[in-house]
Amino acid sequence: MCEANAYFLKKGGEEELVFENVDRVIPREDGILMEDIFGKKKIFRARIKEMALVDHKIFLEAI
Repeated sequence: MCEANAYFLKKGGEEELVFENVDRVIPREDGILMEDIFGKKKIFRARIKEMALVDHKIFLEAI
């Protein structure tokens, strides 16, 4: 499987898992829409800080 997990980066570099099994990432004016492999969708008021695809991680930063 090629899905990733999304994390908010906290101060000090700590990772907070906020969404698992992300299949789609869609930029929107009000943030980022993510959809998992089961069709569940979430909107995050954030921007992508980094994507580590080999590690299956998407790091978000609040806006």
